[in-house]
Order: sequence, then C-alpha cells, then structure tokens
Amino acid sequence: MNTAAEGESSQAADSTGDDDAGSERAEPQRWQIGEVSITSISESATPTSPRFLYDGVSKGGVLARAEAAPWLRPHFVSDDGYLLQRIHTCVISAGEHRIAVDTCVGNDKERTNPLWHRQQGPFLDDMTAAGFPPESITHVVCTHLHVDHVGWNTCLSADGEWVPTFPNAEYLFCAPEYDYWANHEDLFGDAVFEDSVAPIAAADRANMVEAVDSICSEVSFQSTPGHTPGHLSVVIHSGGKRAVITGDMAHAPMQLADPDLSSMFDTDPDEARRTRHIAFGDWADGETLVIGTHFGGPTAGIMVPHKGAYRLDCD
Repeated sequence: MNTAAEGESSQAADSTGDDDAGSERAEPQRWQIGEVSITSISESATPTSPRFLYDGVSKGGVLARAEAAPWLRPHFVSDDGYLLQRIHTCVISAGEHRIAVDTCVGNDKERTNPLWHRQQGPFLDDMTAAGFPPESITHVVCTHLHVDHVGWNTCLSADGEWVPTFPNAEYLFCAPEYDYWANHEDLFGDAVFEDSVAPIAAADRANMVEAVDSICSEVSFQSTPGHTPGHLSVVIHSGGKRAVITGDMAHAPMQLADPDLSSMFDTDPDEARRTRHIAFGDWADGETLVIGTHFGGPTAGIMVPHKGAYRLDCD
C-alpha cells in the first residue's frame, strides 16, 4: 500500500485516519485447501481512513457504500466509516514447500510513513510461534514490489548490512515488476528497492518468474496487472478446491462491491479496473476461497455475484 505522489505526506500521516486510530496484531488464521494449508501471520491490523486509499471517498462515502452492500459490515467497514485493513504474510504449506507470500513492512527500515518508520515489531517471533521459523521457508513470493510487500525480505545483519531474512529460501520476483522498480523511484521516495529487493539479487537468491510459471503442482501464478506493471496473484489448487491470494489488485472488499473503484496506488487505474472485472468474474464461482492481502476481519471468504457486482461470504 503506497500513495500517489501528490499529497503523499498528509495521506501517509493519515493512513490510520484520525490520531486516535491505532494498530494492533491479529491472531494467525488458517485455511485448508485439499492437502494444502495456508496460514496468515499478521504484522499489523489497522483501521484505515478511506482517503489514504481512494481519491474522493470520505468516511461518509464508505458508509453509504456499506448501506448499499450490507455484507461489508461489520467485518470490513467500521461503524464510523474506517476500512478495516491488515498487513500480513500468507505461508502456504504444500508438501515439502513452505511458501511465504508478501513480507509486509519489516523492521528497521527508513520510511516516510511514520507508522512504518524503523518498526521494531515481533513479526519473526510470531512466524516462529505459528510453526514457520525463518529457516523453514523454502520460497518467498512478492505479488509486487511496494513497500508493504517486501519489507521482511531483508533484515539488518550484525554489521549493519541488509541480508536475506529467510536463509534457505528462493525469492521469486515477477520479471516485468522487478525491471520496472529497478528503474523507477518508489512513490514515497523511500529506498524500498535498495534495502528490500536489491540485496536479494546481490546475494544470488533472486529468481525471475513469469505469470505462466508455477512453484509446484498446487501453487501457481495469475497475472493481475494494473496496480503495478507486473502484479501477480497466487493461486492454490488441491483436492478439487481452489484459493486465490489477491495481492493488491483489490485493496479492500469495498472494491468487490464496486470493481470500477481504483485506488490512488494503481500505476494504471484503467488496467486495474479491467483486471478486477476479469479476475472477479473467474473467482466468483461460489467455491473459490479469496484471501485478501489487506482485507481485515476474517480476511477470506467465498466470492459470489451480487447485485451486478460481487460479495464475499465469510461465514
């Protein structure tokens, strides 16, 4: 979750809305797809002002949308119009593979957003407590290379160098995504690529993938561009069941109720809209588990068509 360059300072300060809005961690969540398990480890769970995400959408506008789509409450929209959001990593356990999808914000990073600046959180301890110590991770997948999806790729070594956090993991980056951010400044102007991506390549741990690739028979990629040029979602198939980890092709479930709503973070808002319409039409089969990379509350549910758009059934 990054912001557009215009007005970025005020929006960064308002990422949780008013001064009394806070951030906390959520308990791990687990889902089973055939023989594959998926575990969510939260770095933070934050009520988010809609103006941090969507141009021209106020808290009142969120409540009006929730009135038209009542399923958004109470899981995803608060009574005062905040979006209930999460930053988390999903670890996919498929056979011998332990695949960490997106690595949050990370500790010790110099960041413009004061909430993310030099964090000192217990995320790695939480991963270990959930059964996934860093050395157990075999693959790291970044759906895209924004600040809150790559942070724990690296950590500070004893001599102050950024080194891979997951010592036995192969890091997988979408080739067009990597090439784009290697040649473009982060939207905040933070050194995200330099401290969280480039050190992986320097350590010879980075492998470039395409949307047609897969990690194993159960885990593959789906091209979902628009939010960023090489954005990927992650698809899990096992036992005749399917799940999708969205990445940021949708930041909040409100975009299921209104797929035309693009966030200020999207590199190409029109392509992002087209992507949502295509992907949602595929995923809304009444069977696919959709796991939102920033969805708060239950985080996941079954997507179904609803009133010309979609809803997420979480019960």
